[in-house]
Amino acid sequence: MISMTTAVVAQKRGDVELGVNLGFNKSSVSNDKNQSDQGAGFNFAGSVDYYFSNRWSLKGKLIYDQKGWDNDVIQDSNTGYYYPTNFNVNYLTVPVMANWHFGKTRNWYLDFGPYIGFLLNAKDTHYGTNVTNAFNTTDFGLSLGIGVKIPVSDKIKIFIEMDGQGGATNIIKDNPYSAITNSRSSLNFGMNFLLK
Repeated sequence: MISMTTAVVAQKRGDVELGVNLGFNKSSVSNDKNQSDQGAGFNFAGSVDYYFSNRWSLKGKLIYDQKGWDNDVIQDSNTGYYYPTNFNVNYLTVPVMANWHFGKTRNWYLDFGPYIGFLLNAKDTHYGTNVTNAFNTTDFGLSLGIGVKIPVSDKIKIFIEMDGQGGATNIIKDNPYSAITNSRSSLNFGMNFLLK
């Protein structure tokens, strides 16, 4: 009975899974000396996972990603004074990852690969000022995640995953100092649908 269930649940070469998920983000920025306080946000994603075997697949995602950081300052252009604020920076992120499926039924997975993030907007929370023009329009880095799928039927699985992103490029325009890079971790919950 167990071997029959395993055969039904495990994916095979040529299978394609579509997925959707919602996640809770913790993000920050850092340079070569300091790291900011973490900000909180969420992400919403869709994914496509193409299987080369029951162990390996290639996964692509499209993620609305809320990033940013807390407890910074912004200068009032009229008075010259600095005020405490948080920064909310939103991206459309596209990771492309190798996905290794492991465990007896191949329901655990580890994925890793590069991502590119396209800046949507950026604001401070004190004034609600749009500061998008201070940021570069793209962000590159590496993505890494681990998760488990729980079969509901032979075509539907729910999943829980932890994933992280580490930026490798400067997100700030015209920055004469060391590069400021993004980092983000998230806890995601979602559902996969097997196409046949």
